[in-house]
Amino acid sequence: MTTTEIAQRMVDLCRQGKYTEAYSELFAPDFKSVEPVGSEMPEVTGVEGIQQRAALFHNKISVVHSGYYNDPQVAGRFFSLALGFAATFTDGERRHFDEIGVYEVRDGKIVREQFFF
Repeated sequence: MTTTEIAQRMVDLCRQGKYTEAYSELFAPDFKSVEPVGSEMPEVTGVEGIQQRAALFHNKISVVHSGYYNDPQVAGRFFSLALGFAATFTDGERRHFDEIGVYEVRDGKIVREQFFF
């Protein structure tokens, strides 16, 4: 698959809530995921690492109210997505998040993702 095809497939799967399928289909087994310094797990590797980070985060959420994934922007072997959501957390506070994800593709798989928020 080309970078454009991978980017569009990623958006399609995420819009359907099929995150596990996206990771197993589109990501290299040893991909790296990076979040800003100060995040609970700022850098993880592979599907197991991303699942641990997601579990930590999702355990803090009681209700997701809305979410979005914009269409991808592709440049060479990279693409970016603007995404966000609104949720009520277990502490009762409702928050809205917007972020940019930048993805690197090599040999038909995503090898790195980095989030800016």
